[in-house]
Amino acid sequence: MGGRRPRTGHDWMLLAESCGALLERLPELVDQHLRQLAEHSPVYAQVLPHDQQWREAETAMRIGIETISAPRDSPRRDLEHAEQAGRRRALQGLPLELLVHAYRAAGYLVWDALMEGPVGREPERLAVLMRSATMVWSAVDAQTVAASEAYRSTERELRRRTDEQLQALLDALLEGQEAPGLAARAAAGLDLPEQGPYAVVVLRPERRDLREAVPRPVQSGGLRFIWRMRADCEIGVVALGADQDLDQVVRMLHGRCSGPGGVSPVVAGLGELGRARRLAELALRTCTPDMTEVVRLDQRMPTALVVSQPELAGRLVGDVFGALLELEPADRAVLLETLDVWLLCEGSAGRAAGRLYCHRNTVFNRLRRLEQLTSRSLARPRDLIEMTLALDAYRLSGGGTAG
Repeated sequence: MGGRRPRTGHDWMLLAESCGALLERLPELVDQHLRQLAEHSPVYAQVLPHDQQWREAETAMRIGIETISAPRDSPRRDLEHAEQAGRRRALQGLPLELLVHAYRAAGYLVWDALMEGPVGREPERLAVLMRSATMVWSAVDAQTVAASEAYRSTERELRRRTDEQLQALLDALLEGQEAPGLAARAAAGLDLPEQGPYAVVVLRPERRDLREAVPRPVQSGGLRFIWRMRADCEIGVVALGADQDLDQVVRMLHGRCSGPGGVSPVVAGLGELGRARRLAELALRTCTPDMTEVVRLDQRMPTALVVSQPELAGRLVGDVFGALLELEPADRAVLLETLDVWLLCEGSAGRAAGRLYCHRNTVFNRLRRLEQLTSRSLARPRDLIEMTLALDAYRLSGGGTAG
């Protein structure tokens, strides 16, 4: 215990004598201190065996008492010891509030012993103690602060290491690694079931609305998400409840992130997150740059087939739209936009005309011209499939948007 020092050499001498007498009673004080701690909380005894707790308490109280009467320029052994104790207690898992209580309780115990002992009943020595009160309690405060700061620093480091371990476990799952016990360790660390319905969401990197810095489950819209940031995307693992489905995932993300994003099909456990991630990435690849939706792979399977085979997709565009691609860009864009809107309107020329702000006959004329240029008929199912897939491939290859 340090802080302010006695004002005169005579005060220091009397205080040193008082502290010397107190050190002779140290075993008794340590016993009393441990009894008080046990009455306050059973956690103290759960964290440390009694013998170890006694030895450490004896050392801390002895250093504290010796520091009260130490010369002004003496090293602050009490603060050094408090820092070491704070780090140890953080590693041992003692709650911080109990660490602080132990230091406060020891300070009260030492002060009361000084005041109530024989030296405390002598008027001259009592006056010295009263003049030293501010110094003693400032020292107790300094020790408590030193132990608390060391505790918090160690706790932050432990949390950082834990977070890094959880990140590594989650990354390994998302990469599809199959190390023995990997899913079980991740489930325990993330507080998630190893088996159960999961989905993976992949968003473009600028989407940060729902992300946390570390992989911990967070509630959002009734769903549990764990987010991981990558250089080229943001990945979310979604733990689904028994009554939750992918539609809820899409609805929750809509309006909270500006998209686009891809959602995988549901998988049966943490061990399948690697496959789910790849499927979610494929769903994201079906989104054109102008899209803002978060899309489900199981609702975009034809387009997913196109983007998963880029060489064949390029050949399809060239085969179906070869003559069309030779038109002027503005002319080509009008025809492709008309096809896109007509498909969105489920083949209704009237509804398409309303969305395109043109006459119904204009839609028919454009579609007939498109059929002539592609040598295909929108009335034949196979030709319609080819033109639809070619349109998706054209837009996703960066050829432009058609709507």
